[in-house]
Amino acid sequence: MIDHALVKRFRQEVGDRLAHQRRLDQANGIPPMTGEDERQFARALISQVLEEHARSEIGLGRTPPTVEEEEALAAGIHAALFGVGRLQPLLDDPQVENIDINGCDRVFVSYADGQELMHDPVAESDEELIELIQILAAYSGLSSRPFDTANPQLDLRLPDGSRLSAVMDVTVRPAVSIRRARLGKVFLSDLVGNGTISPDVARFLTAAVNARKNLMIAGSTNAGKTTLLRALANEIPPGERLVTVERALELGLDQYPELHPNVVAFEQRLPNSEGQGEISMAELVRRSLRMNPSRVIVGEVLGDEIVTMLNAMTQGNDGSLSTIHANSSMEVFNRISTYALQASERLPIDATHMLIAGAIDFVVFVEKRNDYHLGGKLRRYVSSIREVNGCDGRVLSSEVFAPGPDGIAVPHAPLSCLEELAAHGYLPGGW
Repeated sequence: MIDHALVKRFRQEVGDRLAHQRRLDQANGIPPMTGEDERQFARALISQVLEEHARSEIGLGRTPPTVEEEEALAAGIHAALFGVGRLQPLLDDPQVENIDINGCDRVFVSYADGQELMHDPVAESDEELIELIQILAAYSGLSSRPFDTANPQLDLRLPDGSRLSAVMDVTVRPAVSIRRARLGKVFLSDLVGNGTISPDVARFLTAAVNARKNLMIAGSTNAGKTTLLRALANEIPPGERLVTVERALELGLDQYPELHPNVVAFEQRLPNSEGQGEISMAELVRRSLRMNPSRVIVGEVLGDEIVTMLNAMTQGNDGSLSTIHANSSMEVFNRISTYALQASERLPIDATHMLIAGAIDFVVFVEKRNDYHLGGKLRRYVSSIREVNGCDGRVLSSEVFAPGPDGIAVPHAPLSCLEELAAHGYLPGGW
């Protein structure tokens, strides 16, 4: 068991020595260390501090830490300095899916097989938990994000790609939810392998992306929408210029230059403490259209940016991708209409439906089902794909892929754009 009091003490000591070295370098005109150099230097300092501690323990007649204990302490100190403290082991566990924290000592972990367990505390106090989140907020995004009484909500992407959402002062204790990015560099073939989609759906989606169809991915929270979006984006030819727009950086397409060498990633900027400097999602979508994109990818539609995005889709920016929360593929149209009513344009429902019909080609619905308590496992799968066919007072659509016997989508109705998809290699498996 790691001694967290020692980790905290040594973290402070190593941090002080690191800060001292930075000041020395600056005074001597030495360029600042790169992030990786600083991490390597910190590892050397950690070894130094632990060696001093071992000598001190021996001098006092006590047993020094074992090799295993020293390794655990070193990892804990490094995580406290550069990672996410006691959360690091959970983020390093490939089987962890979600981490929900209702105060420092109420930690609930969901695993890939559907199991949910309570975990050890992740901080000594709620104040320490808030401090950890504040440190992450300062360094994890494109710009520092406040997390305090005046700004009690926070969304950000952790260094490993996981999505963190935190609140304070509007709950009895600080609450944090972390959704792991277990599949970062993911392809449609991976989703076939894990049962998310069938080979036929994979071929269809590949053809739809290559035919530059506009796709809206829908599903409930944590259904796997972003993972599917990443996989679809990885079907886009590497020669295309991609512009992504997100509330908090999560897609990470720019991290794989071998797949996407030309990516611009936009992140919404929140107002500062004076209420200045905000750049909204809608503004970023508009700005993205001026950046010469081959395609615009909006990570998640949650508000008034929907009108700007749909307009972009109808103005020659074909091949766009986005995600939206919905309970079925059919419900997506009503959800979009609700968001459009909230936008500054205040579009009436009939106008929104006309816009949808001209913008979206397909809605792909991802379903999540946890049968762990019934002896099964957690499953995520595409259960429905709906083609938008036009508008007659409301959006006209047909469910071209519907749930099969096991829930996974199978061909259900003819595709009106089959010739286009066939030109990109798709031949349906049959209805």
